[in-house]
Amino acid sequence: MKAPKPLGKLIAIGGNEDKGTYPNPRTKKKYYLNFFELGILKRVVTESGKSNPRIEVITTASMIPEEVAKIYVSSFAMLNCMNVGILDIRTPEDAQQPEYLARLLEADIVMMSGGNQSRLKMMFGESEFLDRMTARYYNEPNFVIAGTSAGAMAMSHIMIMGGSVPDALMKGAVKIGTGLSLNRSVVIDSHFVKRGRFGRLMEAVALHPKLIGIGLGEDTGVLITEGNIIETIGSNLVIIMDGHNLQHNNAAAAKKGAALSMENMTLHVLAKGNTYDIENRKFYADKTAFAPAPTESPEPTPEISSAPKRPRHNLP
Repeated sequence: MKAPKPLGKLIAIGGNEDKGTYPNPRTKKKYYLNFFELGILKRVVTESGKSNPRIEVITTASMIPEEVAKIYVSSFAMLNCMNVGILDIRTPEDAQQPEYLARLLEADIVMMSGGNQSRLKMMFGESEFLDRMTARYYNEPNFVIAGTSAGAMAMSHIMIMGGSVPDALMKGAVKIGTGLSLNRSVVIDSHFVKRGRFGRLMEAVALHPKLIGIGLGEDTGVLITEGNIIETIGSNLVIIMDGHNLQHNNAAAAKKGAALSMENMTLHVLAKGNTYDIENRKFYADKTAFAPAPTESPEPTPEISSAPKRPRHNLP
């Protein structure tokens, strides 16, 4: 029996270089979020179906949450969205506060900032907050969960925690853990093209060849509907890696530090407007060319308890 398809939407954004997460005290460069100019935040708002949605920004992943919060409030204000709250959750206990749980249930959009994706897992991984957010994602058609950089990477079940680019394609160069499990079919990396993260996503896919790897370029994102249909948004590129057809793959057997080898890794490059079907592993140049199979008449919306159970364990 197939798992139910989520009715809500995920928007995973690749991030923007030095966008307000880890400032460098040795440089005078300012740190901005440039999503407004590129239309990505506007798309986040549009997908909620409301002109002035209730937005809750989660700054948990960031080391400078107050600064990031101000930037998001200002950016959404430029889109005439004034109904913005900040969920300043810094401990697992914060995530259980009744006020935050109530605000989550009132939100049309939840936006997770960049920073350290492991912090998101640490704060929310076993929480009622994540259970409720997951349930809303599966049961409410216009509920949007968006995330940039770390917030995007944490959406998957298998999550890239870090990894050395210079050691790419040497066994162990990528560090893998478990994320928030909003999507179990993909593994996501961010800042992908500019920071040369091809090798670590390739290793992640080689280790988990039934997953689709999504490499998000900066200033770029993907809208995922039905848990399955990817549309590229923004100004840059998205790289798709598909390991289903691997014929030789030594990733599982290789010793740490050994060179990886693999045959027939499939790669797609998506620009704005291109679409990819995760389930059928097919690329489409635009949405007009994408023709999914007719769906049956919608059944009544399931109860919140029907959201798939998330595993309560870490990877071995």
